[in-house]
Amino acid sequence: MAQEYLEELKINNLPRLPLEGSIDLTYRCNNECRHCWLRIPIDSAEKNNELSFDEICHIVDEARKMGCRRWSISGGEPMLRPDFAEIFDYITHNSNSYSINTNGTFITPKIAQLMKRKGTKMVVLYGATAKVHDHITRNPGSFEAAMRGFRYLKEAGAGFIVQLIPMKDNYHQFYDMVKLAQSLSKHYRIGAAWLYLSACGDTERNKEIMCQRLPPKEVIELDKPDLSYEEMMDKQADSGCHNTNNSRYLFSSCISGRRDFHIDPYGKMTFCCFIKAPSMRYDLRKGSFQDCWENFIPSLATKVRITEEYKKNCGSCDLRRDCRWCPVYSYLEHRDYNKKVEYLCAVAKENRKFKDNWQKQHRRYYKIADITIQVESDLAIKDNTFHPKFKLFEVDGPGEDTISIRHHFSLPDLDGKDLGKELYRRPPWAVYQKGNSWIYLGISPTEGNKDLHRLVVFNSDHTRARIYNDKEDIFLKGNLHSLTLFPTDQILLARILADRQGCFLHSCGVNFKGKGLLFVGHSEAGKSTIATMLKGKAEILCDDRMIIRKQQGGFRIYGNWSHGDVPDVSANSAALKAILFLEKATENRFIPLTNKKETANKLLACLIKPFVTVDWWEKTLLFVDKICDAISCYTLRFDKSAGVVDLLTDL
Repeated sequence: MAQEYLEELKINNLPRLPLEGSIDLTYRCNNECRHCWLRIPIDSAEKNNELSFDEICHIVDEARKMGCRRWSISGGEPMLRPDFAEIFDYITHNSNSYSINTNGTFITPKIAQLMKRKGTKMVVLYGATAKVHDHITRNPGSFEAAMRGFRYLKEAGAGFIVQLIPMKDNYHQFYDMVKLAQSLSKHYRIGAAWLYLSACGDTERNKEIMCQRLPPKEVIELDKPDLSYEEMMDKQADSGCHNTNNSRYLFSSCISGRRDFHIDPYGKMTFCCFIKAPSMRYDLRKGSFQDCWENFIPSLATKVRITEEYKKNCGSCDLRRDCRWCPVYSYLEHRDYNKKVEYLCAVAKENRKFKDNWQKQHRRYYKIADITIQVESDLAIKDNTFHPKFKLFEVDGPGEDTISIRHHFSLPDLDGKDLGKELYRRPPWAVYQKGNSWIYLGISPTEGNKDLHRLVVFNSDHTRARIYNDKEDIFLKGNLHSLTLFPTDQILLARILADRQGCFLHSCGVNFKGKGLLFVGHSEAGKSTIATMLKGKAEILCDDRMIIRKQQGGFRIYGNWSHGDVPDVSANSAALKAILFLEKATENRFIPLTNKKETANKLLACLIKPFVTVDWWEKTLLFVDKICDAISCYTLRFDKSAGVVDLLTDL
C-alpha cells in the first residue's frame, strides 16, 4: 500500500498549463479503409451517440479554462459530420494552433478557406494511382475525390502535408507515392510505418491488417531512428511514455509526464487515443473536464499492474530501448496490456541492427581542449571524409563534456516560418534567436540574392546543432578541413569556450621543455616563423590559433586543427607558463608587461570571436582578467635568429 500511495502522490500533480487535446469527431468511415481501428458505416446507429455541436463547444470551453491551447482533430473521417465546418471554426477560433487528419475527399472550397488558418493539415494518400488507392480504401472514386480536395486546398492557399500510409498492397509503388506527394505539396511525411490492430478486436479484420504489415526491415528503413535524439531523451531517466522503472504499474510514468488528453466521438475522455477499454475512459456527459483531468486520469496510474509475464518478457528484454512496444499496442493485439507483440520484437531487432551499423558508419568523436565533439551525418563518414589531421584528435567515444553536431544535406523550407529576432547580419551569416534556439542562416554576399547555402539550428548553449547543407558534393568529395563544414570550426568553438572558462586566440602555442608558451599576434606577426624556428626543439601544438582554458591547477593551452603555414598540429596540451606578444625587431629581448589593463587590451585585440552576444562578452572579459592576474606576460622582440631559442630557454 505504501508503494501505491507514493505512486498516487507522484501523478496527482498533473500539469495545468499548457494542455494539448485531441478529439475524434467520428469513427464513421466513408470507405472501408483496411488500416482503420474501427469501421462504422455512415448510416450506423452509432452516429446518434456522437457529441452534438453544443456539447463539443462546451468541452472546448472547459478545456480552455484548464489551459488547453492546441487541438488535434481526427476520426474516422472528421469531415463526414455535416456540421464539421462549424465545429472546426469554433475549435480553431478558441485555440492557438491545431492539427487535423483527413482523407481529403470531403474538402470543399468553403472548408479549404477555413483551413487557411494557421495549423497543421495532414491529408492521407494510399497510392500513386487510382487503382491502388481505391483498392486500399475499397471505395471507387476516392482517389479522384482526394485529388479534388488537394486542388481546393492549393487554390485557397492553405498549406498542407501529404501523409503516406505504407502497407504491402501499395508498397510496390511507394516511391511513386513520394513523387506524387512532392508534386502536390512542399511537405510530405510517412504515417505509421507499421499497422496496429483494430479497436473492435474482430479476428478476421485483424488477420487482414496483419497481412498488410511490412517486413520489419522495411519498417526501419521508412522510419529510421534518430539515435542522438533518443540518447538525449534517455538521459532523462524518469521521462518517456510507458517507462516502468521503479514502478509496479504500466501507466504511472506515462500519466505523470503527460500534458495531453484524448476525447472520442461519444464524449469519453482519457490520456491516450489508443486507450479503448471502457473502464479507462471518463464519460464527459456525466461529469466535467476538470474532474476527469484532476481526478480520473491520475487514478488510472495505478489501474494496470505489471505482471510476472511482463517482467519476464518486455520488462527484462535487452532490446527494450529499441522497441516500439507500448501497453496500448499490446491491448489492441491481445486484449492484455502486459503481453509482448511478436511483430514488434522483430522490428526491435532490426532497429538494433540499424543503430549499431549507423554508429559505425555515420558517427565519429573528436576531442579538443577536453571537449568531445560528436559528429553525425546522414551520409556515411569515411576515412577520407575529414582531413588526416583530424585523426590526431579522434577518440573512441563520448567524454565528460560532449557536444554534438548532425549534418543533413537538404535545406528545410522556411516559407512563412518565424525565425525569431534577428541579432546579426553580415555575409556569409545572419543570426536569429527564437525561444531557446539560435538559428544561423548562410546567406549570399551578393546583394539581392536570397539563396541560402546552409542553415544551422543550435540549442540555447550551442552544445547541440543540426546543420542543414544545401548539397552533398563537398562532403562526398572529402578531405574536409572543418567538422562543421563552416569555413572554420572556430565559429562554434569560440562560442562554447566562454561557458567553459576558455577562449580562442590568434596565437602559436608550443610545449617547450615542459612549459606551455603562447606567442600572440595577428597575421604577419611571426607566429609561423616562431613555430618553424622551434621545430625539433618543442612540440608544436598549433602555429596560428590556440585555446586557453582554466582548469584545476591553473591555465592550460590546447592544440587545434586550424593551423597556419606550419601544418604541424597536436591534440595535446601544456600548462601555460607565459604569454608573449610578438614584435619583429633587430634584437631578441623580453619586455615584461606590468600594466594589466594594457595587457588585457592586447589579448582582447587577438581574441577569436563568435557572433558576439552580451553574455559572451561578459564571460570573456572576466576570463581575460583572470589570465592577466595569473600569467606572466611579455613583449617578445625577435630577429628570426636562433638566439630567440636561447632566450626562451632562459625564460
